[in-house]
Amino acid sequence: MQPHKIASHDEWLAARKAHLAEEKAFTRARDALSRKRRELPWEKVENNYVFDGPNGKESWPSFSAKIASW
Repeated sequence: MQPHKIASHDEWLAARKAHLAEEKAFTRARDALSRKRRELPWEKVENNYVFDGPNGKESWPSFSAKIASW
């Protein structure tokens, strides 16, 4: 590991501001990517999935309705 560079306050402040600008750009890019993921279309579930629930076997529509009501 390289030892840290020792700098004056002005050098540190300039480096800190540059780093902060990169962090903000990264945050904006991550937020944009997350927004695109949330905007992806959904796929219709056409299979008849059955789940083992606390009250026995449940179909997807009844299971998802219970989740939506939580």
